Amino acid sequence: MAGAIDARLAEIGIKLPDAPLPAANYVPYVITGNLIFIAGQIPASNGEVKFIGKLGADLSTDDGISAARLCVLNIVAQAKAALGGDLDRVVRFVKVGGFVNSTENFTDHPKIINGASDLLVKIFGDSGRHARFAVGASSLPLGIGVEIDAVIEFN
Repeated sequence: MAGAIDARLAEIGIKLPDAPLPAANYVPYVITGNLIFIAGQIPASNGEVKFIGKLGADLSTDDGISAARLCVLNIVAQAKAALGGDLDRVVRFVKVGGFVNSTENFTDHPKIINGASDLLVKIFGDSGRHARFAVGASSLPLGIGVEIDAVIEFN
């Protein structure tokens, strides 16, 4: 039987991807105590990297928001894997860190990472509200536009 969060995902028309495998010498998540630290997730779907380029040059604000949403779906997929498939064990998203590959003149980093924050609240309600940072970077792995990590409390 699907849990409340799985039902919510279905209700809003979201099918989670499989949790992506790590691309280098790291693990996709670490559990310590009642916290899950999710490694930085990129905007990839079915093994295909998407949203390559810099915000403010190659990618629009809407592209960046879509990239952030895809990153957060991968974060939720990692959380589901970490919790044995039971997203109802999420107590709250504690912190989200957002990196935006952008030109030096681009200043809408928070707007981009809002794509992730808004989706977490849509899926998890108040448990999706979190502390956060949104910063610009001169480059990101594979030339992607956005990378996001998270810390999640669970029971």
